[in-house]
Amino acid sequence: MTSTAEPKRDASPEVSAGPQHPAWPSGLNPGDPRPVPIRITNLWRWAWLTWRAERRYYQRLGRRSPVTAGRVARSVFPSLARPIFLVGAARSGTTFLGDCVGRLPEVSYHHEPPATKAAGRYAFGGGWSYRRSRWFFRLVYRWLLRVELDGGLRFCEKTPTNALIIPFLARAFPDAQFIHIVRDGRDTSASHIKKPWLLASSKGSTVREPGGYLHGPFAQWWVEPERRQEFETTSDMHRVIWSWRRYAEAGLRDGRALGSSRYLEIRFEALMADPAAQGARILDFLGITAPASRDAFLAALGRADPTAVGTWRHELTADDLAVIDADAGPLLRELGYEA
Repeated sequence: MTSTAEPKRDASPEVSAGPQHPAWPSGLNPGDPRPVPIRITNLWRWAWLTWRAERRYYQRLGRRSPVTAGRVARSVFPSLARPIFLVGAARSGTTFLGDCVGRLPEVSYHHEPPATKAAGRYAFGGGWSYRRSRWFFRLVYRWLLRVELDGGLRFCEKTPTNALIIPFLARAFPDAQFIHIVRDGRDTSASHIKKPWLLASSKGSTVREPGGYLHGPFAQWWVEPERRQEFETTSDMHRVIWSWRRYAEAGLRDGRALGSSRYLEIRFEALMADPAAQGARILDFLGITAPASRDAFLAALGRADPTAVGTWRHELTADDLAVIDADAGPLLRELGYEA
């Protein structure tokens, strides 16, 4: 039974390691809630932020490949054949899955490149033409392959907001494969609300997430335009389940439309309960057959934590659950997430 007692939540938002004003040459005041734009005049800064994120996350993978003439030659004109996109709502396990995929020697894995994370809103809302968006994404991805001398590997990246631009990515990369990890929206909400990204208490902060949005209750590009004011004035719990619903709906609708050769749906709960079986599904989908590669991936998945499933039962209140059900109850039930 769910307790109605209010669980303890940190009143002060977690401080992000993300960029802060004045690191952004945006022309915006520190508290301006508009996202930092991508302009010719600040492309150098977007490149620097992307490089900084690349160093932070790529080095964490612990890949130690010697520099060879072959690697250098293949990276002059790197291939973007059969790229892999890992998508899913925030706090759905995308980072865990990405870290595991990053252990595959066939893959060059990149964690939320800020430049393309910011460009997602232009591709989604028509701010850029399809041709311009495609050029920008391919430019950034090839640059990432070059800087890592990974030109001979399959490009892979995970950015949760890519769940909202699957049609664009599928068109821009006609042979791309998508892995969508789906998690119970109640668990994602219990985790998401501990982060500062959408909290009312973050208003007034000058910290921006990698895509250029201020932390706080500000409507981002994926919020329905006619509901922006509602989003900014509702409760924190409503904002985080709203986020889950928007990402999950888009990913499920647009991913499934691609067919089984291009789209694979993985449940977080199944991955935690039986990582070997779900890992084999992922490897078969990607066409990874080398025994050493499969062993490395499955070993990484072995860190799965089954206790991460069902945390909502002791972290959310009855009021929280009522808010969640009002916004996303039909989708939760459609996906089989019953009480």
